[in-house]
Amino acid sequence: MSTRDRDDDASWPAVLSRGRAMKAPLAGLRTRLLSWLDGGLLRPLALGVTLTLLALGLGALAVTSAGLVSIGASSGHWSATSWFLHYSMRRAVATQSLGIKVPANLADPALILKGAGYYQTGCLGCHGAPGLGESLIARQMTPAPPYLPPRIDSWEAQELFWIVRHGIKFTAMPGWPARQRDDEVWAMVAFLQQLPEMSPRRYRALAVGEGADIPASSGMLQANGAASDPLAPVLADCARCHGPEGEGRGAGAFPVLAGQKQAYLLASLQAYASGERASGVMQPIAARLDEKQLQQLAQHYAQLPSVASQAAAQVDVQVDAQAIARGKVLAAAGNTNQKVPACRHCHGPSAIERNPAYPVLAGQYPEYLTQQLQLFAAGERGGTQYAHVMHSAGRRLNPEQISDLAACYGSLTPPAEGAATPAEEASLEP
Repeated sequence: MSTRDRDDDASWPAVLSRGRAMKAPLAGLRTRLLSWLDGGLLRPLALGVTLTLLALGLGALAVTSAGLVSIGASSGHWSATSWFLHYSMRRAVATQSLGIKVPANLADPALILKGAGYYQTGCLGCHGAPGLGESLIARQMTPAPPYLPPRIDSWEAQELFWIVRHGIKFTAMPGWPARQRDDEVWAMVAFLQQLPEMSPRRYRALAVGEGADIPASSGMLQANGAASDPLAPVLADCARCHGPEGEGRGAGAFPVLAGQKQAYLLASLQAYASGERASGVMQPIAARLDEKQLQQLAQHYAQLPSVASQAAAQVDVQVDAQAIARGKVLAAAGNTNQKVPACRHCHGPSAIERNPAYPVLAGQYPEYLTQQLQLFAAGERGGTQYAHVMHSAGRRLNPEQISDLAACYGSLTPPAEGAATPAEEASLEP
């Protein structure tokens, strides 16, 4: 071993000893510092914070108990409060709407038309509309509901969906009455996205429609020679979506009601009124009607002459003939492999008188029929005593079969009255 190696080995004990000598004072300093903070600073500081919070809490409770807190909408919010609430709302909506898949058909005219009807019913009173401005009453709310046309472009489609579906706390913005009806919420989104560029004339055409006044020739409106005024506003509401003569506005957004079975119409209205059949639009309307009004409405639309041939005429030019032919085979014979019954047994056309609780499908809009079959398949439509039959059948149909059946029935002409004639029954032959 060299002299240098021996010197190095001899120096290590000295280095370690010096390190321990330096570490001891640092450890002592650390111990004294922690002791000082714990006993001389942290405890008084914690006590001071606790007493301050307690005093503030007691003061807030005293002010609140004395009734001195300003809760009047007329007092408004401080600017800082408004900013914080709005910022919190924007961030919450942006985060909680992540992952929502936006449908590709938001530009569909039928979807926009449907959303316009919903908007007129539930949103106009607070948010205004093109040509109608804002409600002066709603402007006195805190926070005041915004006039929507210039605001929509600042929101993404999935964010609008989240807001319409869930509503906003601490405002008057409610959640959608039928949470399971995402199709209705997307219709609202489709309409809202059109608002920024919408003219007053187009808004009226979409939301109200031409000839939306109550038909003066309606026999139901006459009772002992006098008009039944209490039901007149209800019919005006119905006409905005279903047309003045029950024809459904001609775009497939709403069903044809004219000439439908009275028993079926009444059962459907009762299901909406009780909430057993979910719809964010129909439920609020039907729920405010009494049993007599529901019966009068069902009678009114059942007595109207059928105008469903308009739907059939549209199908002839819009739907592939092969789809209609496939639908006729399925409607006439069913599908034994899939355990799908023949549709004609319940919905005709058939020369045999059928259960009046089953709806007439011939001449109905294909778009409407497609949507209802999809709702049955998902278990999201019901409320009547025979709904379970359609739940079972709907689940066994594939998307092409649903489309074919809708095309088939949309292409047919409904029977004028009662059961179908032999000629009408033969219309299901491919």
